[in-house]
Amino acid sequence: MTRMTRRGLLGCLCCGAAAAACLGGFSAMPAFAADSPRTNLTPTQALDLLKKGNDTSLTDSPVRAVQGRDRRLEIARGQAPIAVLVSCSDSRVPPELLFGRGLGELFIVRNAGNTVDTAALGSIEYGVAQLGVPLVVVMGHERCGAVEAAVSVVRDGASFPGSIGRMIEPIVPAVIRAQRQGGDLLDAAVRENIRGVVNRLRTASEPMLLDPLRTGKLRIIGARYDLDDGDVDFFDEG
Repeated sequence: MTRMTRRGLLGCLCCGAAAAACLGGFSAMPAFAADSPRTNLTPTQALDLLKKGNDTSLTDSPVRAVQGRDRRLEIARGQAPIAVLVSCSDSRVPPELLFGRGLGELFIVRNAGNTVDTAALGSIEYGVAQLGVPLVVVMGHERCGAVEAAVSVVRDGASFPGSIGRMIEPIVPAVIRAQRQGGDLLDAAVRENIRGVVNRLRTASEPMLLDPLRTGKLRIIGARYDLDDGDVDFFDEG
């Protein structure tokens, strides 16, 4: 039987105390700050603002987005965004510009293909539960490169190296569903990918999303951005 030295015993006790302190501190932390600022907009009002902002952007008229030093100082201690935007990383799809919004108005989750993994889902839940966001918009776009890659996997058996292949995997089911529809496969897959993410969020098991959905305090909808004309088509509004 191995005997523990006095130094080893003290080391174990110190480590145990440190671990207990860390765990105790974590469990004692409040889930969310009670005094966080929140928007007073309803889901429908938030959606109307996004629609009007996009309409204005199409006219090429100046958009009076809330920005600048005064606004930066105003939101430095807290944010109250009106919507969570789950969007593609594509450089041609800047959410604030498409909707005429300024600093602190959109809580944006972006990745190639606008998919939702654990990190993205946690970010969305944070936006809803902590920041009180009343609206989640899942927005794909015309000629999405990530969706096009998934199409090539299904149709041509293509493969992609590294994490790119794993990133595309969640989009493949959308391509398979789109194949049954006929027409432009890429565009149909873009829409099916959006619908799949919307449905996943609406049926999430976490009460942070389910509870506000049931009470009407939250809406989760889909949207598609047209690269050519700049229009955002909202659909599956639920």
